[in-house]
Amino acid sequence: MTYLLAVWRSGAQAILLDHRLTDYEVRRAIERLVPQVVVSPQRPVVAGLRTFVDVEADVASYSGHPASTSHAVVQLSSGSTGPSKVIGRTAQALVDEVLRYTKIDGVPLEGERVILLPSMVHVLGLVGGLLYGLHAGVELVPPARLTGDAIVQAIAAEQTPATVLGVPFHIGLLASVQEPPKLPQFKRMTTGGELVPAAVSQAFEEKYGVPLGNMYGMTEVGVIGTDLYGAHRPAIRPAPGIDVRVVDGELQIARPESPYLGLVDPARWSDGWLRTRDAGVVDAETGLVSIKGRLDSQVSVGGLKVDLTEVEYTLGTLRGVEAAVVVYDGAITAYLQLKERRETVRLEAELSQRLASYKRPRTLHVLDQLPRTTTGKLVRDLTVLRKAVP
Repeated sequence: MTYLLAVWRSGAQAILLDHRLTDYEVRRAIERLVPQVVVSPQRPVVAGLRTFVDVEADVASYSGHPASTSHAVVQLSSGSTGPSKVIGRTAQALVDEVLRYTKIDGVPLEGERVILLPSMVHVLGLVGGLLYGLHAGVELVPPARLTGDAIVQAIAAEQTPATVLGVPFHIGLLASVQEPPKLPQFKRMTTGGELVPAAVSQAFEEKYGVPLGNMYGMTEVGVIGTDLYGAHRPAIRPAPGIDVRVVDGELQIARPESPYLGLVDPARWSDGWLRTRDAGVVDAETGLVSIKGRLDSQVSVGGLKVDLTEVEYTLGTLRGVEAAVVVYDGAITAYLQLKERRETVRLEAELSQRLASYKRPRTLHVLDQLPRTTTGKLVRDLTVLRKAVP
């Protein structure tokens, strides 16, 4: 974090790589991005469940070239559906996003605290946590460990209002705390990254008595829309200064230029509009936006349209199902992570009461842990999922 701020102060371009990447992934990224200098830990970091670690940095020259663009930061997309994209954001884009946060009702205010769970390598932790916190005078508090009990301890450590910022994976950590103490300073939890099933949000709010807010955004743009009070779930309201439209069922975001660097599908951005590849609906009266899942989640089975997002949601309502990923590989296939032992035949029987036969998965795979990206998003890449099956 110190080196990131120093790089910006010097006027250089920062390229961020997640510390959880393997050595192979790091080498591939460096070969792809060709920096001039590489800053890395002097020794391997064994973080375990710790959220932040102090390290001695090694600063090494690399035979790269000066930045060819004016972007202040270069990031890799999360890669939940395939290879990562290279994304650049200018200093002005980052400033604009920080100012968007200041105009959103429900964000932490000066003197309050953010219990920071997401990595600051990625947009939610970087802008929604670090940069907004520095701008607004909000204290950033990483818990000592990434466990439910440690998060609760971080909330309880001070009496000033606290917002927990994370991704849906972190909801499960807080839900795992058996008997949390009364936490009058707990203001809300806000998550981004992917949709939160209604049953999960309801269980969280009943347990802690605070709103579970939702944010929708992309590495390419930052925060796009929010519902920090949980009043419109699953819909969100576009953030101030964000213009959206829906074309052929796809949500598009107004952007002055393409955020992508290097080779990328030119159809992703054109004529001032960024295609999100998310299916969406904009309510003409309220302006609220409903995200219906990835466009590639719409498949045809025997001539009948099936929304794989609906199948995932329904699987998530079954007793004992902690998380689900549904893909189409010639047939509908589901990968499940359970929080209690369930027989597959019983799950299939319950599902038959909730989904038409043509919507139901042909195969259910139960995994100890579903693959996730470094940001906690569920991986939907078929190759990765198949390899995870025992």
